[in-house]
Amino acid sequence: MDRRTFLTLVGAGAAGVALASCSGGGGPPAPERPWTPRTPVRIPDELHPDDGTFPLAVQRGSTEILPGTTTQTWGVNGSYLGPTLRLRTRDRVTMHVTNGVDEVTTMHWHGMLLPARMDGGPHQPIEPGHTWSPSWTVDNRASTLWYHPHPDGETARQVFNGVAGMIIIDDDDTDSLDLPHDYGIDDIPCILQDRTIEDDGEMPFDTVPNFGQMGTDVLVNGTLGAYLELTRTTVRFRLLNGSNARLYNVGFADDREFTLIATGQGLMPKPARLSRFALGPAERAEIVVAFEPGERVRMTTTSGSERIDQGDLSIMEVRVGDDAQPGTPPPAELPGPAPLVPSAGARVRTFKLQGHDSINGEEMDMSRIDEVVPAGALEIWEVENTVYSHNFHIHGCDFTVLDRNGKPPEPWEAGRKDTVHLPDKSVVRVAVQFRDYTDPAAPYMYHCHILRHEDAGMMGQFLVVEPGTEDSVPRVLPAG
Repeated sequence: MDRRTFLTLVGAGAAGVALASCSGGGGPPAPERPWTPRTPVRIPDELHPDDGTFPLAVQRGSTEILPGTTTQTWGVNGSYLGPTLRLRTRDRVTMHVTNGVDEVTTMHWHGMLLPARMDGGPHQPIEPGHTWSPSWTVDNRASTLWYHPHPDGETARQVFNGVAGMIIIDDDDTDSLDLPHDYGIDDIPCILQDRTIEDDGEMPFDTVPNFGQMGTDVLVNGTLGAYLELTRTTVRFRLLNGSNARLYNVGFADDREFTLIATGQGLMPKPARLSRFALGPAERAEIVVAFEPGERVRMTTTSGSERIDQGDLSIMEVRVGDDAQPGTPPPAELPGPAPLVPSAGARVRTFKLQGHDSINGEEMDMSRIDEVVPAGALEIWEVENTVYSHNFHIHGCDFTVLDRNGKPPEPWEAGRKDTVHLPDKSVVRVAVQFRDYTDPAAPYMYHCHILRHEDAGMMGQFLVVEPGTEDSVPRVLPAG
C-alpha cells in the first residue's frame, strides 16, 4: 500500500471523529509543560553569494530543541531548517541542491515566478546522492518567499522533519523606503512551526485525524520558548507560516496595533493598521511594530472558529533594551502593485475542494493535465471549499483576492498573494495573473497547502502554453 492510499484510508476512517481541540487531539498525550521564554531566537544564516550560485545540501541530523534532549531532524546545510536565501530582482541565480538523505526529495521555490521545469515540484525529483541545478532570472518584486520539498505523496513528512527556509528578495522600491532592513537586528525572519516535543525529545508526526499535524508547541526558526532581544524600537517581522496545517491568528498579548506592509508576493498598495490577522499554512506577511525601551511583550496566536486554529499559544517574547534606539514609523504610502482587475469577459475556472483528498472529484494524477492556460492570461479562479479547512496555493503566478462568499476580502489580504485560506464551506474568487513561461510538457501545480491533504491527492496540474495552442496540447504527460 502506497502512502497516498494509506492516508486516504486513515482519513476516511477518521472522518467521523469529533476533534475537541486540534492542539493535540488524536495523537499521543501532550506533555504538560508551561511555556517559558528561555532560549534566544535563532536567526538563520544569510546566503548571498556574489556569483549567484547557492549550494544547498539536504541532510539528516539531530537538534537540541528541548534543552537537554536531542530530536532527530532534517535540514538544509545544517541539522534543522536552512539558510535564508537573499536574492534581488533581475539576479541570475543557480541553485545546486544535493540530496544527502536516503529517499527521493525535491526543492520547490514557493512563490517564485519562474519556468515550470525550475519550479521544484514533484516532476523534478532528486535521487539520493544526486544534485539538481535549476537556474533562472529572478522575476519577482521585493517579497518574502520560502523553499521546501515537494515530492509526490511525501511532502508533509519531509517539511515536518525540518527541510524549509526563507527567501528574501530585494528591489529598488524597498531600497528607497525608510523601512527596517538590518537582517537579524530590526528585520527579523520568523519561520513559525507547531510541533509537539515530548519530554524525551521525540517529535511525533501525523497526529491529528484529517489534518495530519497539530502541535502543542510553537517553534520560531526552530527555537522552542523563544525570546528576541531588541536594540531598536521599530522592528520589521517577516512571518512565514511553515506549519503543516495550523492557522495562526497573529498578534500581541497586549493587543497593540501594528502595520502590515506586505503579503506573500510583496508590498501592499497601502499599509494596513491591525491588532491581529490570520496567517494560513505557507502564507507570509511583513509587519512593522513599534515598541518602547524596556518593554517585554509576547507575540501570540489565539483560538478561532476553525479546527486548525484552536489553542491560545505563545509564539515568542520580545524584550526591548532600556537604551534601544528609536526608529521611524512606516510610510503612509507603499509602492506595491494595484489589485488585479479582470476584464468582463475573463475566463472563469472553478475548483471544488472535496473532503481532504480531491479537487473537482479527482485525486492527483502525475500523468494527467487538468487545466491548460494561455501565457499572459488574467483569469478568475473560483475555489469552493465543501468541508474542513484548506489553503489553496497556485504555483508560478500571483493573484488578488476578489471576494469571499461575495463579500470583500479581509484587510490583510489586499496585497498580491500566491496562497489563500478557505474556511469550511466557503467560496473565494481570485484574479490570477499568469506569466509567459510556456512549456507544453512541464506542468505547474495547484493544491491545498495543508500538507496531509496535498499528499492524499488534493492537487492538480496545469500547463502554460502559447495563446491559441490550448486545444492542441496533449492532456496526458509522456511516461518519464
